[in-house]
Amino acid sequence: MSKDLRNGGLDRLTVEDILKPGFSTPWDAPMVPPYPFTFRNVDVLTLVWRTTEAAVARLLPPPLQPTSDIVMAHIYRMNDTEWLGPYGESNVSLGCRLPGIAEGSYSPYLFLSSDAGVAHGRELHGQPKKLGEPKLELRGDLVVGTVARNGIDVLTGTLPYKQRTDSLASLNRHFDFAENINLKVIDHIDQRPAIRQLTARRLANVVVHECWGGPCTVELRPNAQAPIHRLPVVHMLDGLHWKADFTLVPGRIVHDYLA
Repeated sequence: MSKDLRNGGLDRLTVEDILKPGFSTPWDAPMVPPYPFTFRNVDVLTLVWRTTEAAVARLLPPPLQPTSDIVMAHIYRMNDTEWLGPYGESNVSLGCRLPGIAEGSYSPYLFLSSDAGVAHGRELHGQPKKLGEPKLELRGDLVVGTVARNGIDVLTGTLPYKQRTDSLASLNRHFDFAENINLKVIDHIDQRPAIRQLTARRLANVVVHECWGGPCTVELRPNAQAPIHRLPVVHMLDGLHWKADFTLVPGRIVHDYLA
């Protein structure tokens, strides 16, 4: 393939290249990686809290239905990611279902410190990703996660350091976070709708190296460009600090609004 620098094929762009799956621009230094690609040695702080039913219902696009009033926020330190390198990411998700078709988590807000990660998530999955500064730190006997945008820490979460062994099954009792559903919205250049879809993808080859649980705290600060505060904390639940490898693979279209 003439655009594939990995095979030393840099020559010239052809129509055949453009029409092949996985094509990305700029063609001689593509930004969006092709599937699959793997995340290794990922450090994750997961924070779980109860919000209001009205807050969840307001953010879910129809025909998705809420499955709970639980919010799950993941703050990732991506230490070794193919194509993207190390970066920080956060994913705020809600439990949802598309009856008879899909059930998992819907993401109303995501923030990343990687421009390629933002582009990939928006272009392929339809995830509402924006640039931000998610950070995961160890401060003595405390795991601290922060998500900042515009110089404002819009989310601050804490968890005691390695006090109780746990497993990801503790999260699945709330909803299946590994099955991620997103609203993909892309217009033509003349503003006619080009894509209006609900997409779903599932993490593959998940290998958990360690997992620790305990009581967590979450503080939210308002920001008009990062409005996580629209999911107010009503009651704190347990959190997890875990390390894992996983692979991102192609997903599927579960609802097409334009069909």
